[in-house]
Amino acid sequence: MLKNGLALALVVMMAVAAGCATNIHKIGSGPAQNQVVEQRQWYVLFGLVPINNVDTQVMAGGATNYEIKTQASVLDVIINIFTNYVTVSSRTVTVTK
Repeated sequence: MLKNGLALALVVMMAVAAGCATNIHKIGSGPAQNQVVEQRQWYVLFGLVPINNVDTQVMAGGATNYEIKTQASVLDVIINIFTNYVTVSSRTVTVTK
């Protein structure tokens, strides 16, 4: 019973932590349709140096009204549990047109 309670507490803490690490930027009047493009941004040295380049303008595909959301999703938190030992972390970048 204690193991189930600890597992549930861990899942709740991850969901709360993921919700606290979200940045949303509206470009123009915001998204008009519900087209979503998502990429993962990888960092080394605990977020100091980006490994790959996520270009939100390319993800928007020439749209003038869209929304950019950068977050540490629940999947990112799970990935980071294992990759932080070698100082690698990730964030999810989502563009909604």
